[in-house]
Amino acid sequence: MADGAGNGRDGEVVDDGEVVDELPEDLDVTALDETYTLPNNDRRRIPAALYAAIAAGCVAIWATAGEDVALVNDGFLWAGVLLGLFALYGAFAGRTLTVDETDALVAATAQVGFPVGHASAQMVWRGWGSRPTWRLLLYSAENPPRRRGLVLVDGLDGHVVEWFAEDNPETWSEPGRPTGTAAEE
Repeated sequence: MADGAGNGRDGEVVDDGEVVDELPEDLDVTALDETYTLPNNDRRRIPAALYAAIAAGCVAIWATAGEDVALVNDGFLWAGVLLGLFALYGAFAGRTLTVDETDALVAATAQVGFPVGHASAQMVWRGWGSRPTWRLLLYSAENPPRRRGLVLVDGLDGHVVEWFAEDNPETWSEPGRPTGTAAEE
């Protein structure tokens, strides 16, 4: 690895052309030959079941311990109640995702009203109920893109929650061509 002065680890001079950055094999997405599927939201039910089992155990220990047991107090009851409430929330928030990113992209494209070129999808959760929602950033199909949009699509029923589309304010230039100069005019 070269330091800031262009020297290698042993003090030898390293040509900048010899320094190559590359991703490790496990992070290189171009080497994948299968499609990636986002894990479903209903996986939240697994820790919810574990919290419920621990809550039941805490309440059972508190209920069966006599007055003369020094290591068991009302903290077991409170821990059981709080873990039980959190387990109920986890079971509620672990609703099954029924809209995948492809379905969300179709709904978003229909909403913004322009042909989509590049797009990016991200899973987010909204509200106290932790409702799964797709957040999609869309660019029009022209090169360079003239329009862009941001669309939120509900992950449970596929309706568009919110959306915004505008002319693309970004300036695009050809590679090697300076931006913000008379060369653009």
